[in-house]
Amino acid sequence: MSAAPLVGYSSSGSEDESEAGARTRPGDGTCRRGQGPIPSQKFPVPDCVLNMYLGTEEGPEDDSEKHGGRVRTFPHERGNWATHVYVPYEAKEEFLDLLGTLLPHAQTYVPRLVRMEAFHLSLSQSVVLRHHWILPFVQALKDRMASFQRTFVGLEVTSGHAQFLDLVSEVDRVMEEFDLTTFYQDPSFHISLAWCVGDARLQLEGQCLRELQEIVDDFEDAEMLLRVHTEQVRCKSGNKFFSMPLK
Repeated sequence: MSAAPLVGYSSSGSEDESEAGARTRPGDGTCRRGQGPIPSQKFPVPDCVLNMYLGTEEGPEDDSEKHGGRVRTFPHERGNWATHVYVPYEAKEEFLDLLGTLLPHAQTYVPRLVRMEAFHLSLSQSVVLRHHWILPFVQALKDRMASFQRTFVGLEVTSGHAQFLDLVSEVDRVMEEFDLTTFYQDPSFHISLAWCVGDARLQLEGQCLRELQEIVDDFEDAEMLLRVHTEQVRCKSGNKFFSMPLK
C-alpha cells in the first residue's frame, strides 16, 4: 500500500454530541391569591407561575462557544442520544510525530485548524436514538459485525475499501431497522486529523494539499506507519461506548 493520500472536506455534522442534561427544576416561588378575572379581560401570567415551567418544553440552549464554535446538527433534547458507529484508530508516537509536522504546515494556510483529540474512521453518520433503543440497536450491530475479518487503513483508505463498504452495508441495515439515516452514497473512508469551524476547502485544496502529501510521502516508513490492525468496531451513544470485536 502506498502512503495514504490526504483529503480536505467539509461536514455540517457534530460527532460528539451527548444526552441533554437534567431540565431546570420547578421554581419554589409562591403566588398571591387574587380576585377572579372578569371573563372578557385577560391578565398576564405571574412570573412565579412562568418560572415553574422553565425548561420543561425546550432543551437547553446550545452554546457553541463550549465546543469550539461547532453547531449541532439536531436539537439537544432530553432523552435523545447522539449515536455514531466507527472504527477506532490508536495513534502511535510516530503517527503523532507525522501529525506534528503536517498540522503546523496546514495552519500556515488555515490558522484556525485544531488537531483532533482522538482518531477514528466513520462507518455511520451521527443519528439520534431514544434511550430505550440503545441496547437493541447495539445488539443488532453486534449480530451484523460477528462475521467480519480485520483490515488495514491509512489517512484515506487505499486498500480494504471493499471490506469497509461491506461493514457500512451491515451498519446501514441496522439503521434501516430503526428508521435512521444511512451512511453516504459512495463514501470515502478517512481518518480526520484536524478540524476548524467553517468551510476552508479553498485554502486547503491545491498547493496546500500537494505540500502536505509531499511531507507524508517523504516521512520515514510512512507506508508502514499509516497501517493499522483493526480489531473492533465501536458505537458511541451519548456518553456510553460499546465494542464489537471483529474476527
